[in-house]
Amino acid sequence: MARQNYMFTSESVSEGHPDKLCDRISDAVLDAFLAEDPEARVACETFATTDRVVVGGEVRGPQNVIDSVEDIARKCVRDIGYEQDGFHWNTFKMDNYLHGQSSDIAQGVDATSNKDEGAGDQGIMFGYAVDETKELMPAPIHYAHAILSRLAEVRKSGAEPTLGPDAKTQLSLQYVDGKPVAVSSIVLSTQHLDESMSSSDVRDVVEPYIRDILPESWITPKTAWHVNPTGKFVIGGPDGDAGLTGRKIIVDTYGGAAPHGGGAFSGKDPTKVDRSAAYAARYLAKNVVAAGLAKRCVIQLSYAIGVAKPLSIYADTYGTGAVHETEIERAISEVMDLTPRGIREHLGLNKPIYQRTAAYGHFGRAPEADGGFSWERTDLVDVLKRTV
Repeated sequence: MARQNYMFTSESVSEGHPDKLCDRISDAVLDAFLAEDPEARVACETFATTDRVVVGGEVRGPQNVIDSVEDIARKCVRDIGYEQDGFHWNTFKMDNYLHGQSSDIAQGVDATSNKDEGAGDQGIMFGYAVDETKELMPAPIHYAHAILSRLAEVRKSGAEPTLGPDAKTQLSLQYVDGKPVAVSSIVLSTQHLDESMSSSDVRDVVEPYIRDILPESWITPKTAWHVNPTGKFVIGGPDGDAGLTGRKIIVDTYGGAAPHGGGAFSGKDPTKVDRSAAYAARYLAKNVVAAGLAKRCVIQLSYAIGVAKPLSIYADTYGTGAVHETEIERAISEVMDLTPRGIREHLGLNKPIYQRTAAYGHFGRAPEADGGFSWERTDLVDVLKRTV
């Protein structure tokens, strides 16, 4: 029997966090390639530090996109909002080391006359859903994302001009009978542009927005607040700490509430199952929960490089299932083609829809009209109910 009374903590980071800035640039480069060629191959990594951005990796796509990488990076940094002495969108130094895709990798992935498109790498991928929020996401990571997304909105709108782009938050929630009921502690560190502001001043700015985001009854007199607990936070972003693509994989997924296969998402085209199969696993887990087949579900998929079909499919409902896990596993394999090509076609992944995923989570977002966050649809509910 799973524990019913406990405390659980998750964190999120803002779009201006150095690692998230790098994720944003990598995904913007990916989107630029897919806009020109839906079959482009991209594995783009970004590094950022004081006054410098470095982009590298392997690609197969139009040369004009490679030539435009510096402009792409500057637009990303400008939109995020960095105009400080040690990191300014218009003056940072840029190095572009993108190069052609390895022919050894290409021969394993590409479809030929006698084989289907294979997985871009070996690995295990997990998807998760739970009924504690309407988005079927774990509450701690869902609300941590929501707080920072809201602060970014008011910063960019000019409503709160003292806030800077770099921020982190962390929520500890108290669970009773398996459901979140109260906030034990709130941690928020946010860059501020006015050097004279104290931690108390920053709290005065951010607290109303935090209270608007969280369910009212969750904040109690016992809730501990830690806002800018180290004091001044003026130097932010890559000038304060270096950033790398793919270093916030738990922030990107379920905040530690579910397993993670280890592969990062950003900068990878959808032939890379690190990304596309993780999206498919979330899609399947969410539909299982939305269909009422379980209150909580994790799906694991595994792949081998160059091999099209998954090596294994595993489901766990943590004792909450209305049907046995073997029935869910069987149904999953029947309702969706889980080859790399099948996933890409079912979810419509060969589109420039990835830059928007780079901050505030890849999961728990609303499906969009142009195909963004297609893995958040619940259009398999009826067929799953018929299949189990």
